Amino acid sequence: MSETPDRLERITLGGGCFWCTEAVYERVRGVLRVESGYSNGQAQQPSYEQVCSGSTGHAEVVRIDFDPAVVSLRELLEVFFVIHDPTTLNRQGADVGTQYRSGIYFHTPEQQALAREVIAEVQAVHKQPVVTELEPERNYWPAEAYHQHYYARNPEQGYCAFVVAAKVDKFLHTFQRLTR
Repeated sequence: MSETPDRLERITLGGGCFWCTEAVYERVRGVLRVESGYSNGQAQQPSYEQVCSGSTGHAEVVRIDFDPAVVSLRELLEVFFVIHDPTTLNRQGADVGTQYRSGIYFHTPEQQALAREVIAEVQAVHKQPVVTELEPERNYWPAEAYHQHYYARNPEQGYCAFVVAAKVDKFLHTFQRLTR
């Protein structure tokens, strides 16, 4: 993916299965592009099968390009912390493994500072420790084409119908002000 235009910002988030996260952020006003991918691992150009094996160290992520004049990074992070459980290490529901870890992969020092602040606010309301890692994005690779816009193309598929749809519905009901 090419660099973002000057007025846009980019953030990379790992909140479990990228199909779920992508489906939610594609519905947020001010988000111009969401790309499923793999980040913060060691392998170059990993495949889905390699990432799922746990051998690459990559997390399933979405790379989000957004217009901060329409939606703020704080709002995107508020959505992030509602649509996944930041207190489960390497797990979201039935999806288990390091590739499903909670992570905010920032692109600027300002994003890092804001994310640290939001994580502290989220921790203040959780009894369990928030395990969301906060690191610069590194070694990002786009996921295979069949993973892109997966829910939009496969809404009746079992995982999509039960797991992804529930996260989308939660977003739509909780964040009506942010929906397209």
